Amino acid sequence: MLRRNKEERKGYEVLLQWLLPFLLIIAWQIATSTGTSTIIPSPVKVFDRAVSMIKNGQLLEYTAVSAKRALIGFLIGAGVGFLLGLMNGMWRLMDITLNTTIQMLRNIPVLALISLMIVWFGIGEKVKIIMVAFGVFFPLYINTYHGIKALDKGLVEMGKVYGLKGFRLFTNIILPGAMSSVLVGIRLSLGAMWLILIAAETIAADAGIGYMAMTARELMQMDKVVLSIIIYALLGKVSDSIASALEKRLLKWRTV
Repeated sequence: MLRRNKEERKGYEVLLQWLLPFLLIIAWQIATSTGTSTIIPSPVKVFDRAVSMIKNGQLLEYTAVSAKRALIGFLIGAGVGFLLGLMNGMWRLMDITLNTTIQMLRNIPVLALISLMIVWFGIGEKVKIIMVAFGVFFPLYINTYHGIKALDKGLVEMGKVYGLKGFRLFTNIILPGAMSSVLVGIRLSLGAMWLILIAAETIAADAGIGYMAMTARELMQMDKVVLSIIIYALLGKVSDSIASALEKRLLKWRTV
């Protein structure tokens, strides 16, 4: 009985999560059925466009290209951000040497560096991946850094009293204590990843969701433009769900 109630509660939660999007689609359909469909394509037209692009393979191809760029950029930027956040948070010399410089770089909008990045890295895949990596680096770095700095020093001292030191102290006390903040950084980085990818894919791209939106805009194919926006939103939702599942798994000890 308890398990059944738990499953029912999860079902209700899922329904509530998708209630607002469903109502928005209904409002969208009503709005486009009153004569404004030349400006805003109806959900039916967007759906038909999606079906046709799935049949010819373009939609899956573009989505796979964008997902690959996002994943590689995220792994590079988040990996470096996590490691530097740990090191600067744990070692004072590195903190003094690097943190101020990183904080200054954080205030530079990645879009302001597009021209320089094109000169340095060309207009191929490399520049798009580097832009994503640059954008996702800072949220994870800052949250990891502050997670380490905000760690209760009493816990560290207690660990040392019980004989923990070095790697064991790190894995049993420091990392678990900072994990909540690290996961927030991952979530923010995943959000930034898609935002930056949209801009990156407008740079002489020949594939990807951003390229699809750019070419559709030039041809005034508004249903295709809206479809690309919806795909970005769905990919963002999938990323956030993965981060949420990871948070629940790694923070089982925390009661919500």
